[in-house]
Amino acid sequence: MNQNGGNKLPRFNSGWADETALDVDAVSAACPDCKILVVQATTASLTNLGTAVATAAKQPGVVAISNSYGGGDSADSTYGAYYNHPGIAVTASTGDNGYSGSSYPASSSYVTAVGGTSLVKNASTRGWGESAWSGSGSGCSSVNAALPAAANFGTGCGKRASADVAAVADPQTGLAVFAPSSSTTSSWAQYGGTSLSSPLIAAMYALSGNSGSSTALANSLPYTNSGTFNDVASGSTGTCSTSQWCLSATGWDGPTGVGTPNGVAGL
Repeated sequence: MNQNGGNKLPRFNSGWADETALDVDAVSAACPDCKILVVQATTASLTNLGTAVATAAKQPGVVAISNSYGGGDSADSTYGAYYNHPGIAVTASTGDNGYSGSSYPASSSYVTAVGGTSLVKNASTRGWGESAWSGSGSGCSSVNAALPAAANFGTGCGKRASADVAAVADPQTGLAVFAPSSSTTSSWAQYGGTSLSSPLIAAMYALSGNSGSSTALANSLPYTNSGTFNDVASGSTGTCSTSQWCLSATGWDGPTGVGTPNGVAGL
Protein backbone atom coordinates (compact mmCIF):
# COMPACT_ATOMS: atom_id res chain seq x y z
CA MET A 1 0.00 0.00 0.00
CA ASN A 2 1.05 3.62 -0.28
CA GLN A 3 1.97 5.85 2.67
CA ASN A 4 -1.67 6.81 3.23
CA GLY A 5 -3.00 3.26 3.08
CA GLY A 6 -4.22 3.39 -0.53
CA ASN A 7 -3.35 1.20 -3.49
CA LYS A 8 -1.89 3.79 -5.90
CA LEU A 9 1.84 3.16 -5.57
CA PRO A 10 4.77 5.49 -6.30
CA ARG A 11 6.57 5.34 -9.64
CA PHE A 12 9.22 2.61 -9.95
CA ASN A 13 12.62 3.57 -8.53
CA SER A 14 15.39 1.00 -9.01
CA GLY A 15 17.33 1.88 -5.85
CA TRP A 16 14.31 1.71 -3.59
CA ALA A 17 13.07 -1.41 -5.39
CA ASP A 18 16.33 -3.16 -4.47
CA GLU A 19 15.99 -1.98 -0.86
CA THR A 20 12.42 -3.27 -0.75
CA ALA A 21 13.41 -6.66 -2.19
CA LEU A 22 16.23 -6.97 0.37
CA ASP A 23 13.92 -6.13 3.27
CA VAL A 24 11.16 -8.50 2.19
CA ASP A 25 13.54 -11.38 1.48
CA ALA A 26 15.33 -10.87 4.83
CA VAL A 27 12.08 -10.94 6.82
CA SER A 28 10.83 -13.93 4.84
CA ALA A 29 14.10 -15.83 5.42
CA ALA A 30 14.11 -15.21 9.18
CA CYS A 31 10.36 -15.62 9.70
CA PRO A 32 8.80 -17.68 6.88
CA ASP A 33 5.37 -17.63 8.52
CA CYS A 34 5.29 -13.86 9.04
CA LYS A 35 2.68 -11.87 7.16
CA ILE A 36 4.62 -9.14 5.34
CA LEU A 37 3.18 -5.80 4.27
CA VAL A 38 5.19 -3.25 2.25
CA VAL A 39 4.18 0.38 2.78
CA GLN A 40 5.72 2.63 0.11
CA ALA A 41 6.41 6.32 0.75
CA THR A 42 5.81 8.85 -2.02
CA THR A 43 9.33 10.28 -1.70
CA ALA A 44 12.40 9.71 0.46
CA SER A 45 11.70 12.68 2.74
CA LEU A 46 11.52 11.90 6.45
CA THR A 47 7.99 13.31 6.52
CA ASN A 48 6.79 10.86 3.87
CA LEU A 49 8.80 7.93 5.20
CA GLY A 50 7.51 8.68 8.70
CA THR A 51 3.94 8.86 7.41
CA ALA A 52 4.44 5.38 5.93
CA VAL A 53 5.62 4.10 9.33
CA ALA A 54 2.59 5.62 11.06
CA THR A 55 0.32 3.97 8.48
CA ALA A 56 2.04 0.63 9.02
CA ALA A 57 1.54 0.96 12.77
CA LYS A 58 -2.23 1.32 12.27
CA GLN A 59 -2.58 -2.03 10.51
CA PRO A 60 -4.33 -4.78 12.49
CA GLY A 61 -1.97 -7.23 14.14
CA VAL A 62 1.30 -5.46 13.31
CA VAL A 63 4.08 -6.33 15.79
CA ALA A 64 7.23 -5.06 14.04
CA ILE A 65 8.17 -2.39 11.47
CA SER A 66 11.57 -2.31 9.76
CA ASN A 67 13.23 0.80 8.30
CA SER A 68 16.31 0.48 6.09
CA TYR A 69 17.22 4.12 5.54
CA GLY A 70 18.75 7.02 7.40
CA GLY A 71 19.72 10.67 7.18
CA GLY A 72 21.51 13.08 9.48
CA ASP A 73 20.85 13.14 13.21
CA SER A 74 17.40 14.69 13.62
CA ALA A 75 15.20 15.58 16.58
CA ASP A 76 12.41 13.45 17.96
CA SER A 77 10.65 16.72 18.72
CA THR A 78 10.20 17.07 14.95
CA TYR A 79 9.85 13.50 13.69
CA GLY A 80 9.50 11.27 16.74
CA ALA A 81 5.71 10.94 16.60
CA TYR A 82 6.07 8.89 13.41
CA TYR A 83 8.18 6.27 15.21
CA ASN A 84 6.71 6.25 18.73
CA HIS A 85 4.62 3.07 18.87
CA PRO A 86 4.77 1.21 22.21
CA GLY A 87 3.81 -2.42 21.72
CA ILE A 88 5.32 -2.46 18.20
CA ALA A 89 9.02 -3.11 17.60
CA VAL A 90 10.29 -0.37 15.25
CA THR A 91 13.80 -1.07 13.95
CA ALA A 92 16.13 1.19 11.94
CA SER A 93 19.50 0.73 10.23
CA THR A 94 22.43 2.63 11.76
CA GLY A 95 24.06 3.15 8.34
CA ASP A 96 26.88 1.71 6.29
CA ASN A 97 29.60 4.35 6.73
CA GLY A 98 31.20 3.17 9.97
CA TYR A 99 31.74 5.56 12.87
CA SER A 100 30.47 8.82 11.43
CA GLY A 101 27.87 10.05 13.91
CA SER A 102 24.24 9.18 14.43
CA SER A 103 21.70 8.89 11.65
CA TYR A 104 17.94 9.24 11.91
CA PRO A 105 15.66 7.39 12.57
CA ALA A 106 18.22 5.07 14.22
CA SER A 107 19.07 7.95 16.58
CA SER A 108 15.44 8.23 17.67
CA SER A 109 14.73 7.31 21.27
CA TYR A 110 11.70 5.35 20.04
CA VAL A 111 13.35 2.77 17.77
CA THR A 112 15.77 -0.13 18.03
CA ALA A 113 18.99 0.94 16.30
CA VAL A 114 20.50 -2.01 14.43
CA GLY A 115 24.20 -2.26 13.59
CA GLY A 116 25.97 -4.93 11.58
CA THR A 117 28.43 -7.79 11.81
CA SER A 118 30.50 -10.09 9.63
CA LEU A 119 29.42 -13.70 10.20
CA VAL A 120 31.76 -16.53 9.23
CA LYS A 121 31.39 -20.26 9.84
CA ASN A 122 34.15 -21.76 12.00
CA ALA A 123 34.97 -24.71 14.27
CA SER A 124 33.85 -23.11 17.56
CA THR A 125 31.12 -24.53 19.77
CA ARG A 126 28.68 -22.02 18.34
CA GLY A 127 29.82 -22.87 14.83
CA TRP A 128 30.19 -19.23 13.77
CA GLY A 129 32.65 -16.41 14.31
CA GLU A 130 31.36 -12.86 14.41
CA SER A 131 33.00 -9.44 14.38
CA ALA A 132 31.80 -5.89 13.88
CA TRP A 133 31.37 -5.12 10.19
CA SER A 134 33.61 -2.19 9.25
CA GLY A 135 30.66 -0.28 7.75
CA SER A 136 28.37 -0.59 10.76
CA GLY A 137 27.15 2.89 11.73
CA SER A 138 27.50 4.18 15.27
CA GLY A 139 27.51 7.43 17.17
CA CYS A 140 25.94 9.64 19.82
CA SER A 141 22.91 11.76 19.07
CA SER A 142 23.26 15.44 19.88
CA VAL A 143 19.51 16.02 20.21
CA ASN A 144 17.66 12.91 21.40
CA ALA A 145 17.38 11.51 24.91
CA ALA A 146 19.39 8.53 26.09
CA LEU A 147 17.51 5.28 26.56
CA PRO A 148 16.79 4.73 30.27
CA ALA A 149 17.39 1.01 29.78
CA ALA A 150 20.96 1.70 28.59
CA ALA A 151 21.93 3.78 31.64
CA ASN A 152 24.17 1.10 33.16
CA PHE A 153 25.90 0.00 29.95
CA GLY A 154 28.69 2.59 29.79
CA THR A 155 27.93 4.01 26.37
CA GLY A 156 29.91 7.18 27.01
CA CYS A 157 27.13 9.18 25.34
CA GLY A 158 25.28 11.91 27.19
CA LYS A 159 22.31 11.38 24.89
CA ARG A 160 21.04 8.60 22.62
CA ALA A 161 23.73 6.04 21.75
CA SER A 162 23.59 3.65 18.82
CA ALA A 163 23.58 0.80 18.02
CA ASP A 164 21.39 -1.20 20.42
CA VAL A 165 21.78 -4.61 18.75
CA ALA A 166 23.24 -6.05 15.55
CA ALA A 167 22.87 -8.79 12.95
CA VAL A 168 24.83 -9.86 9.89
CA ALA A 169 25.38 -6.97 7.48
CA ASP A 170 28.72 -7.50 5.72
CA PRO A 171 27.92 -7.82 1.98
CA GLN A 172 30.64 -10.49 1.78
CA THR A 173 28.70 -12.64 4.25
CA GLY A 174 25.24 -11.34 3.35
CA LEU A 175 21.99 -12.64 1.90
CA ALA A 176 21.08 -13.92 -1.57
CA VAL A 177 18.24 -11.68 -2.78
CA PHE A 178 16.08 -11.84 -5.89
CA ALA A 179 15.86 -8.14 -6.74
CA PRO A 180 14.73 -5.96 -9.65
CA SER A 181 17.37 -5.11 -12.23
CA SER A 182 14.78 -3.04 -14.13
CA SER A 183 11.06 -2.35 -13.92
CA THR A 184 10.36 -5.65 -15.70
CA THR A 185 13.23 -8.01 -14.81
CA SER A 186 14.84 -9.37 -11.64
CA SER A 187 17.96 -11.38 -10.86
CA TRP A 188 19.84 -12.93 -7.95
CA ALA A 189 22.61 -11.04 -6.14
CA GLN A 190 24.22 -11.03 -2.69
CA TYR A 191 23.24 -8.06 -0.54
CA GLY A 192 24.35 -6.67 2.80
CA GLY A 193 24.55 -3.46 4.80
CA THR A 194 22.51 -2.53 7.84
CA SER A 195 19.60 -2.57 5.40
CA LEU A 196 19.90 -6.34 5.90
CA SER A 197 20.39 -6.37 9.67
CA SER A 198 17.38 -4.13 10.43
CA PRO A 199 14.72 -6.39 8.84
CA LEU A 200 16.40 -9.46 10.33
CA ILE A 201 16.02 -7.99 13.82
CA ALA A 202 12.43 -6.91 13.07
CA ALA A 203 11.63 -10.48 12.04
CA MET A 204 13.16 -11.80 15.27
CA TYR A 205 11.04 -9.38 17.30
CA ALA A 206 8.01 -10.78 15.48
CA LEU A 207 9.07 -14.34 16.27
CA SER A 208 9.57 -13.56 19.95
CA GLY A 209 6.06 -12.23 20.44
CA ASN A 210 7.30 -10.04 23.28
CA SER A 211 6.89 -6.53 21.91
CA GLY A 212 3.11 -6.70 21.68
CA SER A 213 2.69 -7.80 25.29
CA SER A 214 4.01 -4.60 26.84
CA THR A 215 3.34 -0.88 26.73
CA ALA A 216 7.10 -0.25 27.03
CA LEU A 217 9.19 0.56 23.98
CA ALA A 218 10.70 -2.55 22.41
CA ASN A 219 14.20 -1.01 22.41
CA SER A 220 14.40 -1.60 26.16
CA LEU A 221 14.23 -5.39 25.77
CA PRO A 222 17.80 -6.01 24.51
CA TYR A 223 19.21 -4.16 27.52
CA THR A 224 16.93 -5.93 29.97
CA ASN A 225 17.87 -9.29 28.44
CA SER A 226 21.46 -8.59 27.39
CA GLY A 227 22.63 -11.95 28.72
CA THR A 228 20.74 -13.70 25.92
CA PHE A 229 22.80 -12.03 23.17
CA ASN A 230 26.06 -13.07 21.53
CA ASP A 231 28.55 -10.44 22.67
CA VAL A 232 30.58 -9.30 19.64
CA ALA A 233 34.01 -8.40 20.99
CA SER A 234 36.17 -7.68 17.95
CA GLY A 235 36.17 -5.43 14.92
CA SER A 236 36.54 -1.72 14.19
CA THR A 237 34.48 0.86 12.33
CA GLY A 238 36.93 3.77 12.28
CA THR A 239 38.72 6.15 14.65
CA CYS A 240 37.00 7.67 17.66
CA SER A 241 37.88 9.55 20.83
CA THR A 242 35.98 7.13 23.06
CA SER A 243 36.94 3.58 22.17
CA GLN A 244 33.58 1.85 22.61
CA TRP A 245 32.00 4.12 19.99
CA CYS A 246 33.95 2.50 17.13
CA LEU A 247 35.72 -0.56 18.57
CA SER A 248 33.89 -3.74 19.52
CA ALA A 249 34.85 -5.16 22.91
CA THR A 250 33.24 -7.02 25.78
CA GLY A 251 29.90 -5.45 26.70
CA TRP A 252 28.09 -2.67 24.85
CA ASP A 253 29.79 -1.02 21.92
CA GLY A 254 28.62 1.35 19.21
CA PRO A 255 29.03 -0.93 16.17
CA THR A 256 27.06 -3.88 17.62
CA GLY A 257 25.25 -2.65 20.75
CA VAL A 258 24.71 -5.48 23.26
CA GLY A 259 25.39 -8.03 20.50
CA THR A 260 23.47 -10.30 18.17
CA PRO A 261 20.43 -12.38 19.20
CA ASN A 262 21.06 -15.91 20.45
CA GLY A 263 17.58 -17.08 19.56
CA VAL A 264 14.69 -14.66 20.09
CA ALA A 265 14.19 -14.69 23.86
CA GLY A 266 15.98 -11.36 24.33
CA LEU A 267 13.74 -9.42 21.99
